[in-house]
Amino acid sequence: MHTAILITFIIYFITVLIFGIIAYRQTHDLSDYVLGGRKLGVLVAGLSTGASGMSAWLLLGLPGDFYTHGLNRIWLVVCLLMGTYLNWFLIAKRLRVYTEKLNNSLTVSEFLHNRFQDDSHLLRVISSLTIILFFTFYVSMGLVSGAMLFENSFGLNYTLALWISAFIIITYTVLGGFLAVSWTDVLQGFLMLLAMIIVPIGIIYELGSWEVIATGISQVEPARLELFGNLSVVGFLSFIGWGLGYFGQPHLLVRFMAIKEVQSLPKARWIDMSWKTVSMLGAGTIGIVGIAYFANNPLANPEKLFIEVTQILFNPWVAGGLLAALLSAIMSTMDSQLLVCSSAITEDFYRTFWRRNASQVELVWIGRISLLAIAFIALALAHNPENSILELVSYAWAGLGSSVGPVVIFSLYWTRMTRNGALAGMIVGAVTVIVWERLTTFGVIPFSLYEMVPAFTLSCFSIIGVSLLGKAPKYPTIET
Repeated sequence: MHTAILITFIIYFITVLIFGIIAYRQTHDLSDYVLGGRKLGVLVAGLSTGASGMSAWLLLGLPGDFYTHGLNRIWLVVCLLMGTYLNWFLIAKRLRVYTEKLNNSLTVSEFLHNRFQDDSHLLRVISSLTIILFFTFYVSMGLVSGAMLFENSFGLNYTLALWISAFIIITYTVLGGFLAVSWTDVLQGFLMLLAMIIVPIGIIYELGSWEVIATGISQVEPARLELFGNLSVVGFLSFIGWGLGYFGQPHLLVRFMAIKEVQSLPKARWIDMSWKTVSMLGAGTIGIVGIAYFANNPLANPEKLFIEVTQILFNPWVAGGLLAALLSAIMSTMDSQLLVCSSAITEDFYRTFWRRNASQVELVWIGRISLLAIAFIALALAHNPENSILELVSYAWAGLGSSVGPVVIFSLYWTRMTRNGALAGMIVGAVTVIVWERLTTFGVIPFSLYEMVPAFTLSCFSIIGVSLLGKAPKYPTIET
């Protein structure tokens, strides 16, 4: 089996490397490197937004969550789909128009700087640092996932597996920038979709019937078959918090900024929505039927469910293709996040404070070097094999969603918002996530409410309160 999987991985790696080389030849300036020159087509924008938004969490974390808790996790899927739709509906068009008209802003931080005419650069610096901080945790999740994949597929030790996964992911991203990331996301999105269709069908076929599946689940815990089994009000509010997170994810927002035509946004939205619906329902099905499949031999690590059933049920060549889909899920998010971090360092720090007159070629290379630096920091964080994929994702998702999300929403819709209001919202959102997570961990807060909910709420109140305390701004109105 190892040989077949290895050959499949090599073919896959060569394919994405070719994408990187082609994109490298079409990357001439910083706009090309960080936004693809705002030339994304409908299919690429829709699929790359979906694929980069899901990550390995789709194939590892989500099936594992359904496996552990049961059918009530369908409400998490519903909230995520609602968040996806609202992000496209409320944010995409305005952000695309605003970022281009406001001095062709290339990053979210640059957009906020131009939107509030912040000569102090304070908003730009804080927003960039916030994005880099939480994305570094997010990237470490991708490296943990990659190491888990290589460790289980080839019997490698964790450290070696970690370095191999990092090398594969970093290579084509450094070369081709945004275009390479977006093009490979299309391939990765199709692979992930196929895996989320084939694997649940394979498990159901192996078990034989829904009656067998239901009986197996009932033997483990009957409540896992109930839509509201073991689901509290606090738990449901936490699911809503996950949906709110979409508004503040820079690796998704840049897809809105990069699409070629505003008129294409509705089509791209439905491509993303359709892809996510099928993929998440497939992931949930894997988790649910996996309860019955492993009823007599429960998994020590539920997040390895997809890997285990793939290697057991399918012949080595099919298994290799399915595990390549898992590698795709890892790469599709990590590459986007690394690129956002390198863009922030290059555009929001290097060019702004050190080399205002730097050439485009120089800026592109600074972006590549910055990407490598962030990757090595994430590697250091990922060296603990006990890190939970779901925990790392939830922390980074909450941090970005509650610090960047409210600021982006208000900046696009509320003309009374001030620079200080934006700063207050971002700082309060980020700090609340960190403090709430620590207080929950140490038992000071007696209930397990996802930190996104209080952080997002307090961020909104901070934006409104501080803005109203200041003078009404006189920013130009932009027609959308």
